[in-house]
Amino acid sequence: MQTLSRQDFRRLIRTKRNALCSDTQYQAALDLIHQFSQLSELPQAQHIALYLSSDGELDTSPLIHWLWQQDKNVYLPVIHPFSQGQLLFLHYTPQTALVYNRYGILEPKLDLRLIQPLAKLDLICTPLVGFDRHGHRLGMGGGYYDRTLSGWFTTGVGAKPIGIAHDCQYVEALPVEAWDIPLPKIVTPSQIWQWEIER
Repeated sequence: MQTLSRQDFRRLIRTKRNALCSDTQYQAALDLIHQFSQLSELPQAQHIALYLSSDGELDTSPLIHWLWQQDKNVYLPVIHPFSQGQLLFLHYTPQTALVYNRYGILEPKLDLRLIQPLAKLDLICTPLVGFDRHGHRLGMGGGYYDRTLSGWFTTGVGAKPIGIAHDCQYVEALPVEAWDIPLPKIVTPSQIWQWEIER
């Protein structure tokens, strides 16, 4: 039996995700807030990195607005201008100017005054294309979040990663590479998945 490649999984899951109708997407975004509010880490987390959705991803905008209402600080990733493959995280408010990055994804306009060091973030919410029953995450292939989370994975110290996904992005098992960073929790509209991460 031929096994699917990572690219096969990306294509299949993105197709499934993009087929969700606007009503389903809207309800999923509201259900995400309910699930996210149940996270045990949330009461103590004041500095939360999120991202702006694209390509059929679960819409994070309602969650971001809800977090603002809870007096949480929200940060968004920005592709590092000269350190290749790295992310910066900038403080995000309703007044933040946004620009499109090289992938056509909105991010804050770079302002050094708004950068939040990784060590001062409490949670990093990661986008993903697919996830499996072991907490393995399949991204878009750029490796940005695997690099960002490598310090946490090695030491167990620092901002805790939490994946966000539609329920339809789950598969039984993904092909895994040595550099892939598994996630201890993934939040979908229907539940919170969690795993013990082996380092």
